[in-house]
Amino acid sequence: MGNSLSPRQILLILRLRWPVVVSIFLLILAAAFLVSMRMPKKYTAETSLLLDVRADPLVATLMPSIASREFLGTQVEIIQSDRLAGRVVKMLGLTEGPAAVARWRQATQGRVPIETFYGFMLRSGLTVTPARGTNLIDISFTGSDPRFVAEVANAFARAYIEFSVELRLEPTRQYGTFFDERQKVLRAQFEEAQRKLSTFQRERGIVATDERVDVESSKLNAIMSQLASAQAELADTSSRQRNTGTETSPDVQSSTVVQGLKSELARAETKLSEISSIVGSQHPQRLQLEAQIATLNQQITSEMRRVSGVTATVNRVTTQKISQLNADLETQKRVVLSLRAQRDEMALLQRDLETAQRAYEAVATRRSQVSLESQADQASARVLTPAVEPLSHSAPNIPKNMMAAVAIGLLLAIGAALGWELVDRRVRSTDDLAIVEGVPVLGVISPRADRGRGRRAHYRAGAPLALGRAPMKPQLTLDEGT
Repeated sequence: MGNSLSPRQILLILRLRWPVVVSIFLLILAAAFLVSMRMPKKYTAETSLLLDVRADPLVATLMPSIASREFLGTQVEIIQSDRLAGRVVKMLGLTEGPAAVARWRQATQGRVPIETFYGFMLRSGLTVTPARGTNLIDISFTGSDPRFVAEVANAFARAYIEFSVELRLEPTRQYGTFFDERQKVLRAQFEEAQRKLSTFQRERGIVATDERVDVESSKLNAIMSQLASAQAELADTSSRQRNTGTETSPDVQSSTVVQGLKSELARAETKLSEISSIVGSQHPQRLQLEAQIATLNQQITSEMRRVSGVTATVNRVTTQKISQLNADLETQKRVVLSLRAQRDEMALLQRDLETAQRAYEAVATRRSQVSLESQADQASARVLTPAVEPLSHSAPNIPKNMMAAVAIGLLLAIGAALGWELVDRRVRSTDDLAIVEGVPVLGVISPRADRGRGRRAHYRAGAPLALGRAPMKPQLTLDEGT
């Protein structure tokens, strides 16, 4: 066709070819109805699973966020897996009986497990879909037996719940074995560290290390204080000793005996000077005073010598005391340093013991938690709506099939009419003359029904007249109905 058909041309073609259109349309509807009636009936049973989003405090460290889309997708894949289908086959007992075994051997020659073979057949009718925006998973199964499809759907739900519990408990049991072995090793290390610490304390005779170190440190500080005092005293006595025998000596000046004798000597000398102007040198009173003065001078000299000797003695004693304090200081330093070394060594052993104890307690706590987890057989999924035996079949869906047949029939009928038109082309309007190039349009004959007359042809006013003729004249048939 040179040009595409206009809607008016299509309508004219369909009006002419209406018997073909109606026949094909009715034929397709009848065929669809007959096929739908002859198709085997299929039944669908559906059950819903609710995933519990509340995390168990015992297994919170092992369970992911079950509200995530990835988790729901994972659960859908688990339900559709071969392993779960095999469990359903065992639960339903589909492999029991010689007929089932013979069918399996005939189909697979024993190359695949029988549970996998029948599980694949069950998976072909299984549909698992997560509900949008919820934590629900819908499990539906389609088959020819309404009671069997309900049993299969419920079996998939039960198998998933049991399998999900096994998936959660199996790692905890493996962890339990690992923690048991680790706990034994850490317990041995803890006992060894405790034994080393006890042996060290027993050999060193240590009862309370910190208290003893404090006591010995206090003794060391006291000895150092005494040594400082003795050194200060020695410096003082040495200074006094350098001025020994002179009246400017601090010991002499601080001696009350020397000062008393000096006072008596001063009084005696005063009396002697008073009577010297009155009596002669041989006067008994004067001689007595001179003898008294000589005696006082001797006493003062003797007392000053005695006081200087006391200072020397104090200096000597202080020197000896400093020597002893230095020896005691060195001894006490060694004691304190030894105690501190023992304390540091014992602190190291104590830290090793505490580290071993913390590691052992941590593993023991985790082992206890894993033990509780391995006993927590509560599933994270619940059956919300169990599957029941369907009362009506889900396939074939006759209304749906007939609607599809209507659409397909219309398309095929219209296509057949247009295809026939391509084979047997008619001229029904001036637009149809455009299919042949070079054909002049002289006029348009329009049949009209006049009064009292039959049909009479008229030329349309203003119709163009074409001069010349086409190189070829196709045979065009003028339809009486146009």
